[in-house]
Amino acid sequence: MRVGAVDCGTNSIRLLVADVDDAGRLTDVERTMRIVRLGQGVDVTGRIADEAMTRTLEAARDYAATCQQLGCEAVRFVATSASRDASNAHTFIDGVAEAFAHWGIAPEVISGDEEAQLSFRGATIDLRGSDTPQPYLVVDLGGGSTEFVRGTDTVEAAISMNIGCVRMTERHLRSDPPTPQEIDAALADINAAIDEAGRTVDFTGIGSLVGLAGSVTTITANALHLTDYDKDAIHGARLPVQRVVDSCDELLLATRAQRAALPFMHPGRVDVIGAGALVWRTIVQRVTAEAGIEQTVSSEKDILDGIALSAERAVPPS
Repeated sequence: MRVGAVDCGTNSIRLLVADVDDAGRLTDVERTMRIVRLGQGVDVTGRIADEAMTRTLEAARDYAATCQQLGCEAVRFVATSASRDASNAHTFIDGVAEAFAHWGIAPEVISGDEEAQLSFRGATIDLRGSDTPQPYLVVDLGGGSTEFVRGTDTVEAAISMNIGCVRMTERHLRSDPPTPQEIDAALADINAAIDEAGRTVDFTGIGSLVGLAGSVTTITANALHLTDYDKDAIHGARLPVQRVVDSCDELLLATRAQRAALPFMHPGRVDVIGAGALVWRTIVQRVTAEAGIEQTVSSEKDILDGIALSAERAVPPS
């Protein structure tokens, strides 16, 4: 079955068109991403900015056209943190429903718990049956929120916290580069969120810490000193903790001009990767210390793959 999956987050909107076989394996047909910054200003104003709405709905219309051209039988469109938080989310929902009217679907503004479930399912597709130690702690570091999900073949515990690269940038890291005072203020929020997450999701006894989404994969590209963004090199990369910390520090303390000059850096991540690096560094240091593990695993498979695997449920009843 050919399916389409759209993940519309705080910073980016992504499309995966894939064929799903009877065993639940995915074969990519098309995978693309745009930085639209849907969550621009939401943390402060409580609404989606007009220009962000325009950018995102334009991308949605383009993605719908691609799904139709490639013959998708089912499409699932999932919207995450910014759409949960915005007072004008109905305008976004109506615009997406119009774009995807061919399939009779509307965007699903999912809960943090379901976001965590989908992220875990996508992130662990290639880990199951491998030598990657279980249980996994999957951390999906997004623009508005970060999900912590512990499990083996199924999810054992999960929580979503409002610490993402866009949210932390807008709230704290406004200078270029961020000042020590800004970093300390952001760290207070990040550590408080990790404390709360740890009361629901046990970090002890973790076999593998698996990081995913754009901030983590960009940090991995930096740690690997890539000369371009090579998803095959990034996917499954196992990095010593200190190497991850060093990579995070480099990106956090760099100017935006220095970040933009990096050959693997997406232009839409230049201003927010410092906050993403600070969040990931703090999580890595705390989780690996509590779990007694010495490396991280990076994944290019994430919530988008989980959405694709669940897309059959999005077929409207006949």
